[in-house]
Amino acid sequence: MSIPIRRCFLVAVCLAFPAVFSFSALGSDEIRRDFNVSPGGLLTVRAERAAIDVSAGQSGVVTVEIVSRGASLDSLRDDYEIDLRQAGNEVIVELRSKRTLSRWFNWGARRLDVVATVPLEFNVDLRTSGGGIAVSDLRGEARTTTSGGSIRLGRIEGPTRAQTSGGGIELASALGDASLRTSGGGIRVGDVTGNLEARTSGGSISIQRASGRVRAETSGGGIKVEDVAGSIDARTSGGSVEARISRQPDGDCYLGTSGGGVRVSLAPDLRFNVDARTSGGRVRSALPLLVSGNLGGSRVEGELNGGGPKLTLRTSGGNIHLE
Repeated sequence: MSIPIRRCFLVAVCLAFPAVFSFSALGSDEIRRDFNVSPGGLLTVRAERAAIDVSAGQSGVVTVEIVSRGASLDSLRDDYEIDLRQAGNEVIVELRSKRTLSRWFNWGARRLDVVATVPLEFNVDLRTSGGGIAVSDLRGEARTTTSGGSIRLGRIEGPTRAQTSGGGIELASALGDASLRTSGGGIRVGDVTGNLEARTSGGSISIQRASGRVRAETSGGGIKVEDVAGSIDARTSGGSVEARISRQPDGDCYLGTSGGGVRVSLAPDLRFNVDARTSGGRVRSALPLLVSGNLGGSRVEGELNGGGPKLTLRTSGGNIHLE
């Protein structure tokens, strides 16, 4: 049951987000357990050197498979403590290594994968130190953490948290707030109905739409926000910044970079106090600004539609465009 559903998820999500890692079913040995649960339960995974793949499956059942790659499960029992258990409406999966750090260097291509299916209305708390994490569409909260791989999330109807130090993060959509952090890759986001925090030091940030506040920071790439309906704070030292603000925010906005240009598009009825400055180019505006301060090639200050929250635009490495 789990394999066809998982493949359907991967096909659907990859149309918008190219896969960053995959799971193979060839040459494997596995352990499988089924647990009877109710909607709204929790799957908790704590794993070492294991990839995690979770998808929506049969209602009322959590299925967990521990799949071995590169060695039989019998040989891996000498290296892992494998614990699968249930506590109330929570299913707990723990893979603990028996090896010392020095023994891991000669372990070759061996690894374990945790492949699970859960009811559509379920929560997940997933943590691994040695692989990627993939989660399909779920109606619940998703918390994911890895120090050794990428994170790919489908449509999550609940709060979302993803953190990795070794890969990129992709999120199709989130119904609620989302916090995404990585130091080793880019961040790509579809639609978030709540507030969004996206931070990386190793790649670009791309956001299709956010209904709440957006905070985006990177030192290794550009930032592009196609539509934000709340306030935005976007900062990078390694690329350009581009954003479209479609609704009146309730707070100040900031777009800044030291390594490229800044371009902001505003809905025609928005009210702002604009402060745009560049030391490496010019400020170009197609907006009906009432200039109350400075007006020059590299600096513009003025009111838009009577003024409102402050819109600060800064760059030392390019032009600023307001449209």
